[in-house]
Amino acid sequence: MQMQSKASTYLVKILLGGISVIIAEFLLPGIHLDGVVTGFILAAVIILINMSLKPLFIILTLPLTVITFGLFLLVVNALVILACDWLIEGFVVNGFWWALLFALVLSILNSLFGNSLDPVDQ
Repeated sequence: MQMQSKASTYLVKILLGGISVIIAEFLLPGIHLDGVVTGFILAAVIILINMSLKPLFIILTLPLTVITFGLFLLVVNALVILACDWLIEGFVVNGFWWALLFALVLSILNSLFGNSLDPVDQ
């Protein structure tokens, strides 16, 4: 029963994240999606990267994060978006600054939806 609950939580996170991705893509002219399905795939890939690679990035950049009072985490989020641009065929970001803005808008939208694209809490 516990496994089914986690699976449904992941699906809800992907659905809400996909909606946030589609809205953010609509608002930002430097971000392009081939279709709605690509938005949901992007949300799933962001969750996977946040589960696997992002903790390593945070540990490796901890001194910069401390010096910048946490603002360097925005750069880490932009790097995650650029990695998704490289991984997903139908997702295009027109540079680092668009990735940074997309990550910021995506975070705001997910906060409004009460969703986070971080791994499911234990």
